[in-house]
Amino acid sequence: MYRFFALALAGLLMGACQMNQQAPVTLADQVDIPRFMGDWYVIATIPTPFEKGAFNALESYRLADEGYIETTFTYNKDGFDGPEKTMRAKGFVREEGNGAVWGMQFIWPLRADYRVMYVADDYSATVIGRNQRDYLWIMARTPTLPQGQLDSLLAFCRSQGYDLSELRVVPQRAAASASASASASASARDEPASTRVTRLQ
Repeated sequence: MYRFFALALAGLLMGACQMNQQAPVTLADQVDIPRFMGDWYVIATIPTPFEKGAFNALESYRLADEGYIETTFTYNKDGFDGPEKTMRAKGFVREEGNGAVWGMQFIWPLRADYRVMYVADDYSATVIGRNQRDYLWIMARTPTLPQGQLDSLLAFCRSQGYDLSELRVVPQRAAASASASASASASARDEPASTRVTRLQ
């Protein structure tokens, strides 16, 4: 809830910043809403104050019968095994933007700016941003992205006027476990055969 409170508050304050208003961020050409639904791992973010220290962050979307998008954000606070937190909101797809412009509502009637700036052709990765360039979420269907792909998405965000000095890579347990397993496998491959035989005897 606090996450979306921060978003809504920032939206209300936007009018006080008209002198510094930039051009709108680029939007994904079209967002297939049913295909966009489901779980998204948060890979990197410029977080709201209430998301700082999040581990295992996961954003889940479900299209409700009433037409809005049920949004559930879960994470562990300050560690992989930290207290689990859950925040919920409703997303409303606006008429403009071909499915890429949403209003995110944590409490009636406030709806915060929420924009799908990019979505991969196979819907494996996405970038969510705002015209205020204050918060940012790079998300994927898997707990990690290839470094080259992440670098490309970061370059895209910079091109949209984002200052990435506050960007934080979100630790994901599944990604950390995979990295540890890969390191162990690499060490085993590099170990001399004679040493492996001795250790197994």
